[in-house]
Amino acid sequence: MSLKIGRNDPCWCGSGKKYKYCHQAFDNHYELLRQQGAALPQPMLLKKPEDVEKIKEACAINMAVLDYVAEHIAAGISTQQIDDWVHEETVRRGGIPAPLGYEGFPKSVCTSINEVVCHGIPSETEILKEGDIVNVDVSTIYNGYFADSSRMFCIGQVSPEKEELVRVVKECVEIGIQHVKPWEPIGNMGHAVHQHAKEHGYSVVREIGGHGVGFEFHEDPWVSYTSEEGSGMIMVPGMMFTIEPMVNMGGAAIWTDEEDGWTVRTEDGLPSAQWEVTVLVTDDGCEVVCW
Repeated sequence: MSLKIGRNDPCWCGSGKKYKYCHQAFDNHYELLRQQGAALPQPMLLKKPEDVEKIKEACAINMAVLDYVAEHIAAGISTQQIDDWVHEETVRRGGIPAPLGYEGFPKSVCTSINEVVCHGIPSETEILKEGDIVNVDVSTIYNGYFADSSRMFCIGQVSPEKEELVRVVKECVEIGIQHVKPWEPIGNMGHAVHQHAKEHGYSVVREIGGHGVGFEFHEDPWVSYTSEEGSGMIMVPGMMFTIEPMVNMGGAAIWTDEEDGWTVRTEDGLPSAQWEVTVLVTDDGCEVVCW
């Protein structure tokens, strides 16, 4: 983007509109905040309309795969079966499972049961049973673009305590969505998420958060859900990131399995839950593009 372009020249974004009717106000706002020392996303990470449409194609596959899992998941199913479903359904639709081989991850999906916070590795010997809660985290590459979302599933009749945890974490995500506002710090959103979790007596994982997505699996910004108001990167129209708080029934402390190097569990062994959506910051709020 350039501030030297003439007001009546075609906009740099390729829209065909005059600059003054397209990105001039945006550029002026961005430049003012930059001069004030605000943390801003690199312009190269902002998604243009044509990028958004291509990312949405990846998102459509991602959501269809999760819909398939939702239709078939049940007690007695192994997490390896879930991995098989995700791999087969993603490939059948022309996509690539993004987790497979990512930094050595051995499977096509993450399946995190009960006290597993995230990055659970599917296994033939891990069988879902009545009363479990499980997060299925699907990420898809399609034509070079990335999509990412996850859902919680309650297996059969779960305890009221687990049911409430799953419900409240979904509410946390919905509150996060409501607090995505252009030209405001991303910490405002994370703070609102944290407050809702705390009001229900839960804790939020600090070490692992959300991330930018679209051109790559993980982009800037890193997104905290224990942040302070007024902190973090400015949410700029065109920015895309995940809202995915990991909320624990007990304490916030976690540990990573040294044997597999991936599986993250709660320190106290109490359940954890997570929902994940991807949002696009717009001129008047945000659009949820993957859920």
